[in-house]
Amino acid sequence: MPVLEDVPYSELAPDWVCEVVSPSTGRNDRVLKMPIYAREQVSHLWLVDPGLRTLEVYGLEVQRWVVMSTHGGSGMIRAEPFTAIEIDLGRWWLEQEG
Repeated sequence: MPVLEDVPYSELAPDWVCEVVSPSTGRNDRVLKMPIYAREQVSHLWLVDPGLRTLEVYGLEVQRWVVMSTHGGSGMIRAEPFTAIEIDLGRWWLEQEG
């Protein structure tokens, strides 16, 4: 944000949004929120699913979401728009029981 104002909301859309998907929110994240983010010109969207241990990376191209990459499990990754850094995806997930 160019200037951080003391207001209850911003009219400037973010460049990047990350949604943590759960069984109860996955449908809303994809069906309701993704079109709103596209309409508001959010450039990048991540959908993180801890249950499936996946990261879906989307980029906005002409008002449509395009899958830029998908990642799963553990390991070091680079994902748009943060390709300058490596992310240890395995650190995102809880230990599995037994």
